[in-house]
Amino acid sequence: MQNQQQPVNAVQLDANMRIQQSGDNHFNWYSPLEKPFHIAGFGWLYEEKLYRRLPTKPDWKLSEAVDQLANCTAGGQIRFETYATSLSVKVKLTGTANMYHMTATGQCGFDCYIGGPGEQLYYGTTVYDHTLSEYEAVFFKDMARESRIITLNFPLYQGVEEVWIGLDREAQIAPPPAYENSGKIIVYGTSITQGGCAARPGMAYTNILSRRINREFLNLGFSGNGKGEPELAQILSNISDPACLILDYEANCVSTELLQRTLPEFIQIYRDKHPLTPILVMSITYAKEKFHDQMAQDRANRKQVQLRTVEQRRELGDANIYFYDGSNLLGEDAHECTVDGVHPTDLGFLRMANGLTPVLQKILTN
Repeated sequence: MQNQQQPVNAVQLDANMRIQQSGDNHFNWYSPLEKPFHIAGFGWLYEEKLYRRLPTKPDWKLSEAVDQLANCTAGGQIRFETYATSLSVKVKLTGTANMYHMTATGQCGFDCYIGGPGEQLYYGTTVYDHTLSEYEAVFFKDMARESRIITLNFPLYQGVEEVWIGLDREAQIAPPPAYENSGKIIVYGTSITQGGCAARPGMAYTNILSRRINREFLNLGFSGNGKGEPELAQILSNISDPACLILDYEANCVSTELLQRTLPEFIQIYRDKHPLTPILVMSITYAKEKFHDQMAQDRANRKQVQLRTVEQRRELGDANIYFYDGSNLLGEDAHECTVDGVHPTDLGFLRMANGLTPVLQKILTN
């Protein structure tokens, strides 16, 4: 708790809070859309009341693929503080797990962390029948009644139509600790950005970073379809209070020429609205490059495009744009850190976060 007072009962905190009582009279089910719960990671949530990563009717046209992928809830989080002895979730998904190289829990599950900023520890992941699109799962029960700060991470590769938080009837609820400030970290990129192929949601690298840097992160990775479209730059530039924009879309470009064409325009569109917001352009390696010379050469060429673009802008006076060479993010044994030579395992994502943490912390303190 951030203060010395006991939190009041959740029912008293907001008279309009939606509550469902379970039949066994041991649980109340709460909508996390209501106070004192806080939901992070959805830039348009409070206007549209949808767990969606882009607006449903943007001023700029989205491709059909990006529009569909925006329904995946990667990076979403439910945050609150409670004296509950039991915690469960009821979830209604838009579909079921359907990938051969990514776990059902990573695609469709929630996981739970306990602890305050910088002290969050993994507790558990939803256990459910992965053939179902609706499930109820218990995180913990019959725990000691003491203060716990809870973070629940949303699924990475599926949409969520509804989620309800189940707490024992005597549980008290309070808001989570405040972020360091209102500035948001916006991360735009690929399937790797989206979290493919983490075994559970909390291991996507943006979620790992959020446990180390007490800011709201918006994961705008679009599997195979974040290609630096100018329409996305326009939409991203409408997100209020940006603290940093990370561009991690190199791997989605089908050619070096596409990256060369889109990157300067994307940056300029964003700069027109946010002239001083830090921008971090990053390049990462594929483990398969050790076996495919052309793949290695293509990435080297694209890395140079990004480096030159950043250098040129800095020469013109843009002091708040940076390039990060992530060639060694996964380490010398990068081949042991992916599920398919491309998409990281949890180990790979942890190494990515380890490399990016000090870089991002330095940018944010400049």
